[in-house]
Amino acid sequence: MFKSIVLALDGSETAKRGIPIGVELAKEGKGKIVIAHVEERMATKGRAPLHVNEEQIQEELQALVKDLAADGIEASIKMGDVMAGGSGVAHAIADIADKSNADLIVAGTRGHSLVEGLLLGSVTQRLLHIAKQPVLVVPAPD
Repeated sequence: MFKSIVLALDGSETAKRGIPIGVELAKEGKGKIVIAHVEERMATKGRAPLHVNEEQIQEELQALVKDLAADGIEASIKMGDVMAGGSGVAHAIADIADKSNADLIVAGTRGHSLVEGLLLGSVTQRLLHIAKQPVLVVPAPD
């Protein structure tokens, strides 16, 4: 089973859909969860966070770690920091998975159609191509 699971979370509802799956897999394998969160920053002086609610997202992730610990699951947060745009987020998640000796990465989708995904790109799609570990993709609801 999976002893180390990276759960990629960006604060979105679609990403959060992976939480119960990651938790269940960690319980089954008596494994740990490493929450991978990548803070995207604008390429401006001061490098402000791209998401105005970044502080709130990080607080929610800290609360999740506490909840998981209360449920008997070892959990931690590993942060990445990249400039907005490009495929930096996917590479940062892959790096976190490598450094955490992860057996699996759990990531959500944004719910784009195939054409939108091809045109817009997707962190999860890029992750599928570059990760050394299996990636379990949790789809958005219909």
